Amino acid sequence: MKNTFRPLLALFLLLSVLTGLLYPLAVTALGQALYPAQAAGSLVLKDGKPVGSLLIGQNFSDPGHFWGRPSATGPQPNNALASSGSNQGPLNPALVDAVKGRVQALHDADPGNTASVPVDLVTASASGLDPHISVAAALYQVKRVAAARKLDAVKVEALVAQNTERPLLGLMGEPGVNVLRLNLALDAM
Repeated sequence: MKNTFRPLLALFLLLSVLTGLLYPLAVTALGQALYPAQAAGSLVLKDGKPVGSLLIGQNFSDPGHFWGRPSATGPQPNNALASSGSNQGPLNPALVDAVKGRVQALHDADPGNTASVPVDLVTASASGLDPHISVAAALYQVKRVAAARKLDAVKVEALVAQNTERPLLGLMGEPGVNVLRLNLALDAM
């Protein structure tokens, strides 16, 4: 029994050190060497202070900023520690009521906007943390943002176009707009 147990224990310790210590350290070092900004959380700095991450949605709610997707995290929005979907299906009355409330909030913030509301402005993403909205969702908000900031809507629309991220290699995904990046560009105008 002793002869069998000793090699098993040695193998367990070796694999524990390899997979639990050396491999994570190597991957972390490689990530920080090749992609330092991403490994550090893709933090965005303004005046030397972090204002957010390009990877996690921010909670913008004033009319002078573009709004992101609703967050499914609770009790505070865009809480990365509570990342998960709402697990509410399309026929769930709670989801239907939440979407109706979000549509009403968008109409209340911009009563003159009669365009149909893009779905990503009223539904949370799978993680509840999505930092991007569709181009249609950004364009839907242009008039409200321009009016609140007393800017020409054409200039704000051009800013949306400048901050639109194209699909990877022109093939993978849809064009989208990072809300934090767009709002920082808007603040810089």
